[in-house]
Amino acid sequence: MMQVLAPETEAQACEAIASARADKRTLEIVGGGTRSGLGRPVNADCVLSTQSLRGITLYEPAELVVSAWAGTPLREIEALLAGKQQVLPFEPMDHRAIYGTDGDPTIGALAACNISGPRRVRSGAARDSLIGLRFVNGRGEAVKSGGRVMKNVTGLDLVKLSCGAHGTLGLLTEVTFKLSPASRGSGTLVIEGLDDARAIAAMSMALGSPFEVSAAAHVPSQQRTLLRIEQAPDSLAYRLEALTGLAKPFGHARKLSDPDAHEAWAGMRDVAPLADSKAHALWRISIAPSRAAAFVADMATQNIAQDYFYDWGGGLIWLTSGLDAGQAATLQAAVAKAKGHATLVRASDEARAQLHVFQPQPQAMMDLSGRVKASMDPDGILNPGRMYAGV
Repeated sequence: MMQVLAPETEAQACEAIASARADKRTLEIVGGGTRSGLGRPVNADCVLSTQSLRGITLYEPAELVVSAWAGTPLREIEALLAGKQQVLPFEPMDHRAIYGTDGDPTIGALAACNISGPRRVRSGAARDSLIGLRFVNGRGEAVKSGGRVMKNVTGLDLVKLSCGAHGTLGLLTEVTFKLSPASRGSGTLVIEGLDDARAIAAMSMALGSPFEVSAAAHVPSQQRTLLRIEQAPDSLAYRLEALTGLAKPFGHARKLSDPDAHEAWAGMRDVAPLADSKAHALWRISIAPSRAAAFVADMATQNIAQDYFYDWGGGLIWLTSGLDAGQAATLQAAVAKAKGHATLVRASDEARAQLHVFQPQPQAMMDLSGRVKASMDPDGILNPGRMYAGV
């Protein structure tokens, strides 16, 4: 059985990594274990777990800032914030449904993997709310970057660089997020029967309107286009009515009941429409909305796309396909041609070891990625190969 290291303090994490480096042992970084299928499989000598790095270290409701050790369960943080009617603005996805995992998602994983949800189209990604962090690099050195307020930086921005690096640059030990007030009211309009192109046009119209739409999604299998507004109750009714009027050229827009709307957006956040297709590859494709419908049609024509839906107004496509290497290469080539980015979010360990999990980069970018990795983790002991083979 693989040895599991579970430091309880940042100092112990430094010692664990420094010792592993001295012994030439590689480390797979693990949080709550709910996203174990995200990224390429890591063939490491030991597991380095953040499960014992727990606790909220700072909460200033008036300043809309929270800090916590990386292994702190997300549910604990969300419960604390709910008491002050505050939220993490990027509405983070819960991957347990698509992977069939259990356990607790951790706050550190949100930063390490840049996890976001439907509100990202308006409020930005996790990266946009992460304002500070502490981490231990591959030398076993503790590093602090950022702080408690949003500010411009010069030089290498380690906060943005580490967010989405999947633990390949360092073990995140503490993260600090900017918060937002929770919405006091929410309403969702649904338009039924639109094809992909018309649905994307409707979502673009809504997102470009002055009514501050916070999410827009289209599920072809359900023939539903969803538009959400989150506002104070005194303005919510007016905005929904006005948006209903704007939507008339696309069909009748009716308001969903609050329970139905909550269930619908939780499903969009956690990719529920595709969660049961575990025998198929699941792709997360970022692309310009203007190119999305044509891209999906092309993939369907080539028998690559099996099922799919759109989030972020058409800028995010969740799509299932077969596990054939040729199909994967064709899909990623088409994404590159459309100037987008594809991530293989779910597939077998064997498939993820053989295929490009993240969009292949030009050689110049790969060389740069290698140099950044070497500067932070010179012996390549942290999550080796998690994002790209050999990096």
